[in-house]
Amino acid sequence: MVNQKKTACGVNYDQYIYRKILTIVILVILTFLTALFAITAGSADIPVTEVLKALFGLGAAKNVLVTVNIRLPRILMAIVGGIGLAAAGCVMQSILKNPLASASTLGISQGASFGAAIAITFLGGGTVMGNTADAVTVNNPYLTSICAFITSMFVTFVILGLSKARKASPETMILAGVALSSLFAGATALLQYFSSDVQMAAIVFWTFGDLGRASMQNIQVAAIVTAGALIYFMFNRWNYNALECGEHTATGLGVNVSRVRLIGMTVASLTAATIVSFVGIINFIGLIAPHIMRRFVGNDYRYLLPASALMGALMLLISDTFARLIISPIILPIGAITSFLGAPLFLYLIFKGVSHNAEN
Repeated sequence: MVNQKKTACGVNYDQYIYRKILTIVILVILTFLTALFAITAGSADIPVTEVLKALFGLGAAKNVLVTVNIRLPRILMAIVGGIGLAAAGCVMQSILKNPLASASTLGISQGASFGAAIAITFLGGGTVMGNTADAVTVNNPYLTSICAFITSMFVTFVILGLSKARKASPETMILAGVALSSLFAGATALLQYFSSDVQMAAIVFWTFGDLGRASMQNIQVAAIVTAGALIYFMFNRWNYNALECGEHTATGLGVNVSRVRLIGMTVASLTAATIVSFVGIINFIGLIAPHIMRRFVGNDYRYLLPASALMGALMLLISDTFARLIISPIILPIGAITSFLGAPLFLYLIFKGVSHNAEN
């Protein structure tokens, strides 16, 4: 009888793990298929065979140009950005014990927007290129990205400094993030008020979010930062699992809660700040993706972290593809698309009773 019970438990546990792994495998396949569709679809439809040739520099010059120089960077940035934002949001929600924690709710995105506005207004980052519809542009993306990164990390250090003075209280971090969000949003609005028409248009253009503005160098930097963050997060997956049971339980299990929280917030914020500085404001990916995957894999961070990262990549890929195709050849701002798709989904999850403390 004892052996039968152990066998039954073993079968249940195997099924429990199998479902989680199967979910991750399905996400990998869906992400690959979505990326394949995205690189073939557009105002210039290119067959899959021609896309494969173009990736190796073969075939028609037009196909190579469209595939390698235009669509491939967008797809790679969508995958890297979605992974980074979703993983960062997943960890922030864990270590702060708050289901609404993400880069946008903690003021990191608003800080980046303020830095970009400074670069455009005072350092010549925005200009008029001609008389066409896309005449207003950010003509110095590197300077704008650097300023956006600096101010977003400034927000992070302020939050961490305040939390350190208050013994790393999650409530302190959340409240500080809300206050800083309001502060930098107001500061950005003031810069827009006193800027010229061209500068104001360039600021608005930057805050819309655009995956196409990222160069291959930007993508490489974002990929390195995201990969390093994922390695660190997975290395601490058991600490995050322990935090799910409460701070006292985690401390009893030998987890240095303050250190895990501070370092985790720093790494997550660095990742989100890097991505946002390259592509602008992208809402809801870091907030929604972890909540969706908790319905499928639970709160076990061994599986929740990779599943959330893949869901973030899939969501951003779908949003960008939708933005490119819905009224092609006009490309809609990705930040608006993620908001339109993310907000109703988030409301649906709330009404379904999804919370950060959902059962596995």
